[in-house]
Amino acid sequence: MRSNTIEVLVNWGDTDKAGIVYYPNYFKWFDIAGHQFFRSCDLAPSKLEAERQIIVPLLDARCSFEKPLLYDDVITIQTTVEEINNKTIKLRHEVYNGDVRTGHGYELRGWVNQTADQIKAVPIPADVIAILNEDIQSDQRQSRTPFNA
Repeated sequence: MRSNTIEVLVNWGDTDKAGIVYYPNYFKWFDIAGHQFFRSCDLAPSKLEAERQIIVPLLDARCSFEKPLLYDDVITIQTTVEEINNKTIKLRHEVYNGDVRTGHGYELRGWVNQTADQIKAVPIPADVIAILNEDIQSDQRQSRTPFNA
């Protein structure tokens, strides 16, 4: 399945009093990585909304924390499609500091049609499923500076 890799710079504001990354930041980084994943396969959320009236809201998220991260660490986030169901997409995120995995988790996102009258989960079309199932690993680490979220 398709995957994408980005880098994020850990900011001073991402840390707690002990100088260790405060756990909610993982979810912020998952959100950034998820949106970059969709952009990497030409399914940017803004494009989906404008062209298909589709939004991809977050339905569930989970994270397991394995090692601490500190101020000025440059982390790598690898995002992979883990599962595609009729109306949902599950993205798996793995966070690394160098070669050491510091945490991992997922986001479950809905495929939702939004009109002026309603918001309704709808089946993911075959063309999108085909894109998400492609065996393509994009890597945005070389093409841009680390995200400074």
